[in-house]
Amino acid sequence: MDFGRLIVAMVTPFRENLEIDLGRAAELARRLVADGVDAFVLSGTTGESPTLSRQEKIDLIKTVKKAVHVPIMGNAGTNDTRVSIRNALDAEAAGADGLLLVAPYYNKPDQGMLYDHFAAIASAVHIPSMLYNVPGRTGISIRPETIARLSRDVPNITMLKDAAGVLDDTTIVMKEAAPGFRVYTGEDSLTLPSLAIGAYGVVSVTAHVAGKLMKEMIEAYLAGRNAEAAALHQRLCAINKALFLQPNPVPVKRALRLCGLDVGSLRPPLKDASPEVTKILAAALAELGLAK
Repeated sequence: MDFGRLIVAMVTPFRENLEIDLGRAAELARRLVADGVDAFVLSGTTGESPTLSRQEKIDLIKTVKKAVHVPIMGNAGTNDTRVSIRNALDAEAAGADGLLLVAPYYNKPDQGMLYDHFAAIASAVHIPSMLYNVPGRTGISIRPETIARLSRDVPNITMLKDAAGVLDDTTIVMKEAAPGFRVYTGEDSLTLPSLAIGAYGVVSVTAHVAGKLMKEMIEAYLAGRNAEAAALHQRLCAINKALFLQPNPVPVKRALRLCGLDVGSLRPPLKDASPEVTKILAAALAELGLAK
């Protein structure tokens, strides 16, 4: 399964009563595909996974899978191996083409325990898995040697979303992992630097509002047009920064509204973007000609 270079970790739209809006999810997915997005991660961090029910996660996969003809990854990872396996089986049965497996949070397993956790989940299904290393959220890091070992030992573990932001560690993974193992950055601002050291692509938040520019940057780099790619990287700098001034997905939901697509508010404890962040977002979008 080829998930392409530009994957979006999609927001979950809600109605005014904060019930999930599946119709708007389908609309958003179609819009993003038109902008050049190659695949989706659903019910991840950006999709407010901690506040989604089991059935909502299943419904999202089925809805987006029906709406677009690109690969879909369902987030299955939790800090409970048994629940994560159940989620993985749910996602596979709902039609997901792959899984996102975040590092367990709060209970802080060591590297050997992490290895067993991920191997158990990935081996329970027949679809590929993307490990998700995001120590800023989980309080624990999947070390490069653990990622490389899993890539060699577990055939279904074929990708990494690296949101740790340490390019030296990213390099070690790419050097030591199994042939064909694909590394994606989870940091929009590091897309071009990560490509330069051998990453395959990005799992993006920014592509919600600047997907065409993100795709142009990736394609320019791959075609050897490095100066053009660098110029696009610089153009995207302000929006990449603005989208993380408050916890993700707070700013991106406001940014989508500023671009003319209202995907609703956020489930508590998250709340709408502050006036200060909204002003910065509006300026960054206007600079790119994206604000309505």
